[in-house]
Amino acid sequence: MADRLERRVYLLSPRQLSPETIAVTFAKTSRSPLSFEEIASELTEAKSAEFHEKWVVGYGHASVAEHAVLHIAFENVSRLAVETIESNRLASYTEKSTRYQKWEPQSFHVPAEVIATPHEARYRQACGLLFEAYQRSLAPVQALVQRSTPRRPDESDERWDGRIRSRYVDACRYLLPMAALANVGMTANARVLEHALKKMLAHPLAEVRQIGQELRTAAQVELPALLKYAEPTGYLPETEAALAALAPGLGEGEAHEPLRLIAYDPQAEVRVLAAALYPHGEAPFAQLESHLASLGAAEQARLAAELLGRLGRFDIPLRALEHAVYTVEAFLDQGAYFELKRHRMMTLTPQRLSTRHGYAVPRLIDQAGQGESYRAAMAAAAEAFEALAAWNAHVAAYVVPNAYHRRVVMTLNLRQVYHLSELRAAANAHFAMRRLAFGLAELVRQVHPSLAGFLRLPEDATRNSIEDEHFSAA
Repeated sequence: MADRLERRVYLLSPRQLSPETIAVTFAKTSRSPLSFEEIASELTEAKSAEFHEKWVVGYGHASVAEHAVLHIAFENVSRLAVETIESNRLASYTEKSTRYQKWEPQSFHVPAEVIATPHEARYRQACGLLFEAYQRSLAPVQALVQRSTPRRPDESDERWDGRIRSRYVDACRYLLPMAALANVGMTANARVLEHALKKMLAHPLAEVRQIGQELRTAAQVELPALLKYAEPTGYLPETEAALAALAPGLGEGEAHEPLRLIAYDPQAEVRVLAAALYPHGEAPFAQLESHLASLGAAEQARLAAELLGRLGRFDIPLRALEHAVYTVEAFLDQGAYFELKRHRMMTLTPQRLSTRHGYAVPRLIDQAGQGESYRAAMAAAAEAFEALAAWNAHVAAYVVPNAYHRRVVMTLNLRQVYHLSELRAAANAHFAMRRLAFGLAELVRQVHPSLAGFLRLPEDATRNSIEDEHFSAA
């Protein structure tokens, strides 16, 4: 008996057990006194499938499916399709970077919707022109960056380029359209995969539906029971279509504020401090709030310092900060949005991608003498977008370059503000994301200075200084 009670920590290896068998092994521990190894030894893949059919599919115990995890590779999918693939909050992703890799000519997706239609030639021409402008800009912008960042003694061409590549590719990537092909690695459990498949199989774009079918086929090799009934439902497409018919169009004289705080709780600082004290006492939450509200600003600031003043460089703030919530509207270029969407713990609601909100111009593009070519490519993309949008607005989004602006509403808590702002304000982050990070920090500091005052941001930059350094007028 003593041996049975000895603590053990060990792996159930996917080299030895299928994902569905591992999921059943964990599920059975709620009713079985046996060890995990003993439970697993009694299972076969057929028995595991039978268990899932009964309990997960039949009785809806979907949490069991979270123990079955797959790693999926997507290759040569459009960046527009990547948005849907990466829209699942509880999965993990790594994608081909537009900051560190260069795109080859003509490496763009041609959607099934345009093939053999009068729109195909216009579509290919628009994407081809953007890729030509992208390729044409790389060498001049690279040479400009090389002049400002000389090669170090004994540094090879390869190492030198590796050190500066993100700086010149960061500017040139604004020309890449959403049709550009990318690779994505995804790690997800079966419950997430089923939800992802339902979204993908009901998507308005043929490419995304096809990827969904291919994903289901690949995943069912390991998860035959758990994904057996992953089918599209009418809810998503029918609801989206109904809402699209009711949404107003572009407003007259619209303002382009980079960031706007839509909603926040003026009492959030008191609430966060009360939440921080709550686990350490016995008073009801309302009593703590009342007590803290009666204190002066100096005493509240002292408590905030106790909560956040010891943060080291790699420390994560306590979860008490999650009781302060903000809703912010951001106006940012599509390249920046593509990085913002990776912060999946917040709630992101983007507007549909278009060319109707103007575009960003990296200053390096103008300084390298590529401004005229760049603006001509943007104008051609906008013309192609409007022609395609009159026929199919979803397909038209493929020709929108990273440079064009997009609106997104994000709701996030203060702990997420710390993570996003500190990560994206770092000197090695993309300048568009640095601008957003500093801007977000400035907004929150204005309304909650005691708590946001401990944000660990570089002191040599501001949102405005980044704007002036890296962007030209369109």
